Amino acid sequence: FPKQMLEQVLRELQPLCTAEQQFIRKFFQLSRDAAEPQVPEVCARTVAGAPPHFTAYLFFFSLRLEEPTTQLLSEIFSCLELELRGFLDVCNKVHPLGCLQVLVTLNDSIFDMWGSSSARPSSFLNTVLGNMLLLAKSSFNKCIGTLCREVEEAKMPSKMKGGILPSVTRFEEFVNFSEEVFRTAQRRGELDKAYLRLASSVFSSINSLPSANLKVNTDMVMMENFYHIHCFLCRKKIHCLEGKKREAKQRYSEHMEKYVIKYLGQPLEKLNHFFEGVKARVAQGVKAEEVSFQLAYSKQELRKVIDRYPGKEVKKALESLYRKIHKYLSPEENLLPVVWHAMEQEFIRQYQEFEDLIQRCYAGSGIAMDFTTEDLLSYFSSITLSN
Repeated sequence: FPKQMLEQVLRELQPLCTAEQQFIRKFFQLSRDAAEPQVPEVCARTVAGAPPHFTAYLFFFSLRLEEPTTQLLSEIFSCLELELRGFLDVCNKVHPLGCLQVLVTLNDSIFDMWGSSSARPSSFLNTVLGNMLLLAKSSFNKCIGTLCREVEEAKMPSKMKGGILPSVTRFEEFVNFSEEVFRTAQRRGELDKAYLRLASSVFSSINSLPSANLKVNTDMVMMENFYHIHCFLCRKKIHCLEGKKREAKQRYSEHMEKYVIKYLGQPLEKLNHFFEGVKARVAQGVKAEEVSFQLAYSKQELRKVIDRYPGKEVKKALESLYRKIHKYLSPEENLLPVVWHAMEQEFIRQYQEFEDLIQRCYAGSGIAMDFTTEDLLSYFSSITLSN
């Protein structure tokens, strides 16, 4: 990338313009605060024998212009801005994110010039560099706008099996590249704004997954991707993205909960369905002790449902569930232990809820499930150790 060339060009422009400015002021005896130019006698004698066009040129600038030094420099370096624009255009095209390097280089060069009391740029050079900086910011904003649209409009492959989405990977690559470019930058306001725009587009892309009609569980994919973003931002420690980091953590927790609850209904599906009905009757105003007198929720029906789930079968169902989760979760994220632990906690919570409902609605019946809390802890532990 011609970053070094751009830095060299900018370094050489300052002394060149300063030297030319000093020559003009000395030659035409122009003071810094002069409102109008003064043509010295020596200058008049010099132009007496000069060609008409040169004489007209000098008198035009010495008599007509309000800012003679700046205007003379503008004429002398009339092609400078055009050439710089062309050079910046080439720099932007060399790399897909070349506009970042152009922006940093210009920002730092201008900052250094104004930070040095002995090398303040002339009003002419200041104007030219200011225009170039505006151009660089415009190119950068267009680049970010294009990137945001591509992220938001990207179509998900219908056969996607999960894993990290391309939009998340692209965001990560952009941040890594940008942080390296801006590592020693003296200003990063434009970059921080870009981060927030792009992060919002990435979050929007993830949130659109449920409408993509994917064959894979969308809660699982969303959980993985928000978890990935959260871990990435924890490592990067970028101040302006602290809010997005917290949001990512909240979102992956929400989708993990949905994922766990949805899949936990499968090992004890009939039992879940039965007790959901019991809770619904109680919520409708049926007294707890009277629920068992309803035909669909009688003691006999409860026994039938419980008989479907002996301890050995529950353990087999959990083993099958573990294999299924292991198959679809991305190994790179190492979320399996986290999800499995969350499932264990939710499973035990559900079990204790069922036990409480049996005690309240079927008190004295002697009905109990074939397994205990200790059994469940043993099932989960043995499945974890055997895998």
